[in-house]
Amino acid sequence: MPDPDALLSIAVDLTASLAAQDRLARLLQTVRRTIPCDAAALLELVGDDLIPLATHGLAPEVLGRRFARREHPRLDVVVAGKAPVRFPADSTLRDPYDGLLLVNPDATRDVHACLGCPLMEGDRVIGVLTADALEPGAFDSLDEGFLRMLGALAGAALHTGRIIEALEVASRHHQQVASVLQRDAALRNGGSQIIGTSAPMQRVRQEIELVAPSDFPVLIMGETGVGKELVARAVHQHSRRAEHPLIYVNCAALPETIVESELFGHLRGAYTGATADRAGKFDIADRGTIFLDEVGELPLSVQPKLLRVLQEGEIQRVGSDKLQHVDVRVVAATNRDLEREVEAGRFRPDLFHRLNMYPIRVPPLRDRRSDIPLLAGFFLDLYRRRLGLGPVRLNESARQALGNADWPGNVRELDHLLGRAVLRASANVGRDAPILVGPEHLQLSAPEPGAEGSVGPGPSSRYRSDVVSIGGMTLREAVEETKRAMVVRAVGDNGGNWAAAARSLGMARSNLHHMAERLGLRK
Repeated sequence: MPDPDALLSIAVDLTASLAAQDRLARLLQTVRRTIPCDAAALLELVGDDLIPLATHGLAPEVLGRRFARREHPRLDVVVAGKAPVRFPADSTLRDPYDGLLLVNPDATRDVHACLGCPLMEGDRVIGVLTADALEPGAFDSLDEGFLRMLGALAGAALHTGRIIEALEVASRHHQQVASVLQRDAALRNGGSQIIGTSAPMQRVRQEIELVAPSDFPVLIMGETGVGKELVARAVHQHSRRAEHPLIYVNCAALPETIVESELFGHLRGAYTGATADRAGKFDIADRGTIFLDEVGELPLSVQPKLLRVLQEGEIQRVGSDKLQHVDVRVVAATNRDLEREVEAGRFRPDLFHRLNMYPIRVPPLRDRRSDIPLLAGFFLDLYRRRLGLGPVRLNESARQALGNADWPGNVRELDHLLGRAVLRASANVGRDAPILVGPEHLQLSAPEPGAEGSVGPGPSSRYRSDVVSIGGMTLREAVEETKRAMVVRAVGDNGGNWAAAARSLGMARSNLHHMAERLGLRK
């Protein structure tokens, strides 16, 4: 008689945390331990074909076959009858595994006993469990009720395996989608990797490797366009939180009236327009990392609440009197001198010292000119792929021009300039033909409207803020160029402080940021 504990073993496996393939392998092991057979197989019914999912005691090539019901009458009988079937040794129906049993590999036809159990999901057959033995009559003494229970449990195992596999596929898909979205966000900011072999960039990499595994707050400092976001992403990706979200917040783009709600969330009715409860960025970043870009732009009224998150890990939604705990690592970035901001009373000293737990300074492009060829190669290939072009390279004059430029907009400026240069150089060039970029395509001395990169702390040498020539321009182009010059001058006159520049221009800070992006002054 079969061991009754075998059925219990199968039932236990159904609730165990096993992958689908492991579950099926364990099932066949139990079948062979329970039934005196030399081989067993579990097949899934797909249309009119039976596809092996797991085998034991059969040749490896069985897993690569499909068994059509019309070609294998014994399997067809099992599926059609919806009940266990024991075929006699003298059955005239051809056995699907003749010559495939590992215990008798040289035989073209094995005289043996054959057993088939349909695997049921409700009233529907979803597969077949088979057992074979060289000894005729090996299955004659098996209890019919036991075989039915075995088939039912095996069917449940197959069904559970399907569900688990579907969940695993869905999980992998979501992870891939999240990964792609993160890479796309990085690509929109000039790339997904830190490029450069110069000594200053080697030091930045060493700093990242050192601080990333800790949970220290990190303050990334550097001029506009140097790649501070890439450093923040690298810190997150090399941390213990890499499997959790990295949430990006541009503090300069948040209107002062909603910045607290954006960061910490709000309750319904907390203010006009708050029609539902809303989670803030710190809620969403729980167990992950939040990147506060341009943190120096945060209003003084919000800074104490950010300090509380850093000190206690607590946030309070707008309109709520309850504190909520979050586990978030803070990485911040700024192109402003926060020590001077503290002295001027525009930034809290206690918050500065908390954020400055581990500072990383990203060098400007002019201090790592040896990296320009590497960066140029990366951007040229990036735009080659985006535009569907043939090989793209610089000529020697263009290479020298890039190396001698001032780059007030840093890597972002180089990115945009090369994108325009590739577009210009590709004009009137055949598809897949080599493209040579020269100084005339770079136009470093006299860029066209929509110049690259963000402006730095001082006035950009690219634009004359006192004179705008309208020769050869349409009225619309002249107006756009005048706007660019005024924005550049305002930002320069205010030491790179965009909020102060907006006030001097008589406009909201968020509107100034949107205008700067449209004019090509910011990315």
